[in-house]
Amino acid sequence: MTKGILFDLNGTLIDILTDEYNDELYRVTAGFLSYYGIYITPEALRERYFALNREQRRRSPEEFPEFDAVKIFHDIIMENIRTDELAAGETAVAAARLFRAASLRKLETYPGVKELLPHLKLNYRLAAVSDGQSAWALPELQRCQLDGFFAGVTVSGDYGFRKPDRRLFEIALKTLQLPPEEVLFVGNDMYRDIAGAHNAGMRTVFFKSNQGDWEFRQVEADYIIYDFNELPRALEFLHH
Repeated sequence: MTKGILFDLNGTLIDILTDEYNDELYRVTAGFLSYYGIYITPEALRERYFALNREQRRRSPEEFPEFDAVKIFHDIIMENIRTDELAAGETAVAAARLFRAASLRKLETYPGVKELLPHLKLNYRLAAVSDGQSAWALPELQRCQLDGFFAGVTVSGDYGFRKPDRRLFEIALKTLQLPPEEVLFVGNDMYRDIAGAHNAGMRTVFFKSNQGDWEFRQVEADYIIYDFNELPRALEFLHH
């Protein structure tokens, strides 16, 4: 019997679009850093951001490595100014959030999400899991007014590995305090979400949203929805 629901965040609950290749993003972020005495050109900032991102993942021992955005900005700060670790850390968090905010092109919930979650919470334990950074994901959850629904929110950037690594799903399951056979996973990517959740022992609902890969070899969801409002029908079908 289904007692809990684990949701993917971006692409399933939240319709988000970012652009990290826009030159204006690096001009704004470099300007922000200059107020902290960190002088770097937008062009150099862009180059270092992507280089450090690649380097983090290359050095990771994980099969599905996740980068750390705050550490990227921390390293950039330490390369360009003499400061202590505490000050650099605080500035790095602020810079990472400014960078994310400047990159956003869309941030809104999918139709039906805000209406359905309060009803689902009455009958199920709810939790969320997301690839990304806590410095970004948690404020975005609050901005979308979704932060009060979940027993826990598991973010890949806190662990150094991302979906479809089954460990990320297992960590999220612990926040629900339920075995996988009693939890239904809802996600929008057939490989990272559905294959990963199946490997962790959960049944799955695939939300065919405007994001994510819709197909992956030999992977099938237990139920497919094309609109978030169809989720109650999926729960009724799978509720046994």
